[in-house]
Amino acid sequence: MVKKIGIALLGLLLGLVLALAANTLRKGSRQLDVPALVKLPVDEAGAVQRLSEAVRFRTVSSREDAKLNADQYEAMRKFLAERFPKAHAAVKREVFDDMSVLVTWQGSDAQAKPIMLMAHQDVVPIAPGTEKDWLVEPFSGTVKDGYVWGRGAWDNKGNLLSQLEAIELLVASGFKPARTVYLFWGAHEEIGGSQDAPRVAQLLKSRGVQLDMVLDEGLLVTQGLLPGIDKAVSLIGIAEKGYATVALNIKATPGHSSMPPPSGSSAIGMMSAALKRLDDNPMPASMSGGVAREMFDTLAPEMGGMSRLAMSNLWLFGPMIKKQLEDKPSSSAMLRTTTALTIVRAGNKENVLPGMAEALVNYRMLPGDTSQSMVERQKALVAAVLPHEHFEVQALPGAVEPSRISPTDSDPYRLVNRTIREVFPDSIVAPGLMIGGTDSVHLGLVSGNIFKFSPIRAKPEDLARFHGTNERIGVANYIESIRFYHRLVSEASKSNPK
Repeated sequence: MVKKIGIALLGLLLGLVLALAANTLRKGSRQLDVPALVKLPVDEAGAVQRLSEAVRFRTVSSREDAKLNADQYEAMRKFLAERFPKAHAAVKREVFDDMSVLVTWQGSDAQAKPIMLMAHQDVVPIAPGTEKDWLVEPFSGTVKDGYVWGRGAWDNKGNLLSQLEAIELLVASGFKPARTVYLFWGAHEEIGGSQDAPRVAQLLKSRGVQLDMVLDEGLLVTQGLLPGIDKAVSLIGIAEKGYATVALNIKATPGHSSMPPPSGSSAIGMMSAALKRLDDNPMPASMSGGVAREMFDTLAPEMGGMSRLAMSNLWLFGPMIKKQLEDKPSSSAMLRTTTALTIVRAGNKENVLPGMAEALVNYRMLPGDTSQSMVERQKALVAAVLPHEHFEVQALPGAVEPSRISPTDSDPYRLVNRTIREVFPDSIVAPGLMIGGTDSVHLGLVSGNIFKFSPIRAKPEDLARFHGTNERIGVANYIESIRFYHRLVSEASKSNPK
């Protein structure tokens, strides 16, 4: 009997091993096989100098003052027109509120759907007190050690200038697009873009324009960020998380601190209980579908050893992998709608019990969730620990719903994929989820193919520079970016791109 059980178990084990091996081998590489691309000659010194100069414009945006630094935007527009004369002679430029810009490079084929490249002019401010931590003056555009340094060199003037460098080269070569090419340079992206991008989307719709493709800033060419993959990984954002902030207001009886109420019934005590309830109950993580599943399915064949085996057999190893991904905030955010407790306000004097406490909870929503569902969920969680008469929950203005998921079986996606493989042949390409916000989330009105990718190389140690101290972009990488946009525009702007 024992022998029979042993044989049965051995058979089951062998069957499991064979099933795992079959699943692993069956999932072959999804990487496009593209011929080597002859490197486009680029005036490196001139291009780097122009980016350096652009960084010097202090185009910092502000929620409190939409027109802040308008003079800097005007000066930058004049600078761009002077430095890129051939491109500006070939296009029409529309300026909104003296800040944001829509550029039209008219195509010859009226039947071909246009494309749009997006970038933004505005930058985030330097965090007060961190100025001394910069190795260079933040708005100097210093070029040293193989990098262009300064606020905006990476986010997002590197993209904007490399797009213009590409168009200047194309115009100079005599290239004329069949498809119309739009460029949009927002001035308020860092504060949500709600003043610029929706307006342009409505304008294009009113003109009967439907875009074949939109490419905005987004995911990067990374190395060392994903376990099990030694090569560089280029992720194309095919969807963007939504953004909602929900306020929680607690009401209590104010009074003197010498006579506090029973434990847990003060405004701050009730707020503490409510916030703990929210913090202890995050939205569930999932690898079973959506963008994350497609990303993992694409990356699995490129992994080695046990990583490939595990990622190719999520039906068995999924819980283990999910646990590992949840341990890191960056990868956890790809799997769930996140809940972040960001602001708490209560009291104004040390000997007075406040009658009101307020907290703001920020949600970054996966496609499928909505701002309203976050309000209802927060209300239900708080109601589990507090009576309804003591609290109110409401969404703040400015919520942005998650984007639709752009298809990866489309010609526009394949074009972006192929262009990355041509210009960054050392990297593998996969779809991904944009967890931050971009202007392109507002363009769903005029396109079903919206992709978020920046041709910027980044290693783990570089990520802190994004919106942080010592922002920079590598000179060699910047030249790659110019080649990327040159190739993409020259191929995408044909009537029938390959």
